[in-house]
Amino acid sequence: MKSTGIVRKVDELGRIVLPIELRRTLDISEKDSMEIYIDGSSIVLRKYQPACIFCDGGKDIITFHGKNICPNCYREMKALFQG
Repeated sequence: MKSTGIVRKVDELGRIVLPIELRRTLDISEKDSMEIYIDGSSIVLRKYQPACIFCDGGKDIITFHGKNICPNCYREMKALFQG
């Protein structure tokens, strides 16, 4: 992991402000969703990128009945029910 040298305090509501320089570098905009991971004793934040629930692919994701699915898996499912 690479240190940025930036230190922020947690406020009384548990919030931390991400500096604008980091948000610009990582293409994080206002209202973007962030995923939170635990790695040992570390907290890892990642910009949320929807992925297919079946293959974990992230290209051209569509929402089908409230679930994220890629076009390939959608076609496979459709073929299963038509065949």
